[in-house]
Amino acid sequence: MSKEDGVVESNEPAGGWGSVKGITRISLEASASPSAMDTLRRMNKPGGFMCNSCAWPKPKNYSAFEFCENGAKAVMWELTMDRCTPAFWKEHTVQGLRSWTDHELEKTGRLTQPMRYDPDSDRYEAVDWAIAFNEIARELKALEPESAVFYASGHAGLEASYLYALMARLYGNNNLPQSSNMCHETTSVALKKVIGSPVGTIVWEDLEQTDAFFFFGQNPGTNSPRFLHPLKDAKKRGAKIVTFNPIIEQGLVAFVDPQSPVDMATGHQTKISDQYHQLSAGGDVAAIMGICKHVIDADEAAQRNGDRRIIDVDFIEEHTQGFDSFLDSVKAANWDDIESDSGLSKAALKDAADAYMKAKRVIGVYGMGLTQHTHGSVNVGMLVNLLLLRGNIGKPGAGVCPVRGHSNVQGQRTVGIAEKAELVPMDKLRELYDFEPPTKDGVTIVDMVEGILAGSVKASMCLGGNLLRAVPDQKRIEKAWSRQNLTVMVSTKLNRSHLYPGKAAFILPCLGRAEVDNQASGPQSISTEDSFAMISGSTGHRSPASRYLKSELAIVTGIAKALLPPNPKVKWDKWTADYSLVRDLIEQTYPDDFGDFNKRMFQPGGFYRGIAAHKRNWKTPEKKALFTTPKMMTSRGYDPKPGRYNLLTIRSNDQFNTTIYGYSDRFHGIEGTRDVLLMNPEDIERAGFKKGHVVQLITDLDDGTDRRLGGLVITPFRLPAGTVASYYPECNVLVPVSHHDVLSKTPGSKSIPVRIERESA
Repeated sequence: MSKEDGVVESNEPAGGWGSVKGITRISLEASASPSAMDTLRRMNKPGGFMCNSCAWPKPKNYSAFEFCENGAKAVMWELTMDRCTPAFWKEHTVQGLRSWTDHELEKTGRLTQPMRYDPDSDRYEAVDWAIAFNEIARELKALEPESAVFYASGHAGLEASYLYALMARLYGNNNLPQSSNMCHETTSVALKKVIGSPVGTIVWEDLEQTDAFFFFGQNPGTNSPRFLHPLKDAKKRGAKIVTFNPIIEQGLVAFVDPQSPVDMATGHQTKISDQYHQLSAGGDVAAIMGICKHVIDADEAAQRNGDRRIIDVDFIEEHTQGFDSFLDSVKAANWDDIESDSGLSKAALKDAADAYMKAKRVIGVYGMGLTQHTHGSVNVGMLVNLLLLRGNIGKPGAGVCPVRGHSNVQGQRTVGIAEKAELVPMDKLRELYDFEPPTKDGVTIVDMVEGILAGSVKASMCLGGNLLRAVPDQKRIEKAWSRQNLTVMVSTKLNRSHLYPGKAAFILPCLGRAEVDNQASGPQSISTEDSFAMISGSTGHRSPASRYLKSELAIVTGIAKALLPPNPKVKWDKWTADYSLVRDLIEQTYPDDFGDFNKRMFQPGGFYRGIAAHKRNWKTPEKKALFTTPKMMTSRGYDPKPGRYNLLTIRSNDQFNTTIYGYSDRFHGIEGTRDVLLMNPEDIERAGFKKGHVVQLITDLDDGTDRRLGGLVITPFRLPAGTVASYYPECNVLVPVSHHDVLSKTPGSKSIPVRIERESA
């Protein structure tokens, strides 16, 4: 969709008939099973299965259709009737498939049998499960434990995740990086530092009581569409929504509720954002500083006039530390710098500050727009500063709300998939399993990439995901990935990571979450944790795509049994036969979080494992929530210069993470392609480009490596000056492995310095 001036945009609201059409189109594209609709009926409800897409919570009072567009697409994509059988490899070599798109690879259908790579023919061939387990074990036994990495994508349930982490530690390392390393590890590090809890502080009831939502770099329309329902309810009762995002996201503009017959019949739209501030990429520190400056000025005026204070002095004195230093930094901040670095005017930030001061209860919502910068931790700390000013953490209707992207990414951390030894109760593991757990910290994703490039990482196992496509410095890592002694991928569909096999390589196909998981004691259920720290049970009802498929848990225990010496306290076979026994182990390891685990896992809405900061119990060394004093006004970590642009990566509403369902991005007005560069029209003119010019992006960091992505079509778009946008994961080739958050090592994919060059015709 284009306006007369050539700017591409979308006026279509989130939800509505566009959502229905999108689901229908992907259902046909995926050749989805007719049973998929019955699966959707059971989705996110007790006795049914929990969405394998995002981690948005499940309400206690669920609706008849408790799913969103993206969740439905994920189900259709998984319940395809297409199959990628061993016969596929008689026609295709690995090298030949490298020219296929991500979409084409996944369209081949569900994997049906375990496969082993044959380097002589450059093809995968079917292999017996027992042979695969034994050969994987043989390769791992031949290596030093520290040279092997065990990655998890955020999909596997708590039970498989717990045993996966146990297997790695029994093997001898804490090399357990996870997909949060690439998105919300900044949250885990920064929030733990300032409030003592590594996750958000709100629960569902807070959504129903808040007076205002402040959004920073989060897009509910694409990444968590079920969030739009409580936002609609909030607007009905008069709550305000203030949004900060460099790019206009339709889910934060307008919403037509697909659950409402009236809205669907009339096209009635709920306006979501009362204020929408398009700040520069990486300008959040300055923007929040400007809001805080207005709040402090208003508080000082109130004191002069003898009025009630604006800031919550009692809360600050009782519950916080570091306020005086932060106050000094706010007073010292220069408005010229704030406006320049944020890309917003003083007046715009005053409007936001006024909305903040009028609200008694505020929830701060954020996504990767805050976390994926070289100083993303400063962004998170600044948002917490803003909330602390008026006591907006640890009271009803208020708190900090990071929205996680994958269904169990938070839960996997909770049960031990963590590279930091201090995060794991090693004493409990020692007691339960009679071994000495490793105490040396393991590797993050960044460390893993650097290790593969350097040759120190010699084996990798991936429990789900498409890691090779998701990592930074993708082109460099493609060349190095195949030098590993062993690569193991647990997958449901073919993806690009399979096309760069190690010297020994295996694809192990697993059940989908919607499928029946039959073990020796009968059908099994798994559990997951959502963004609000609620634990829910999940039971599949669909017939498996192939009789050869194994559950993620059974694959983990199969490898572990072949790899590790016998231990009378480690009962892989019994745990595989009955997952409730694994939940008992989780409860014994984490008794404060998982009391009565098996009894409570199917209660509506899940059970709350408890977050200390929600009750103003600050588990920091200081036993207080901490104000932090920023040392910079942007989170980018590099300076502006002529010809340098700030690239932020975006997702289409036709994708989930690296999975590309199709080529319709109706929320951005882009159809039929992903090879675009969205750019401010005035920037286009200043640079001497025109709409439709084909260009390449070149990473503008002088580290001796040439990184570029070509074939992108200049597309005028409403963006702040100096900010450009294009799609993830294609742009990962431009992200240096060194370009990451200083504290968390999360790649800086939301502010990448780039130059733009015209490609020759």
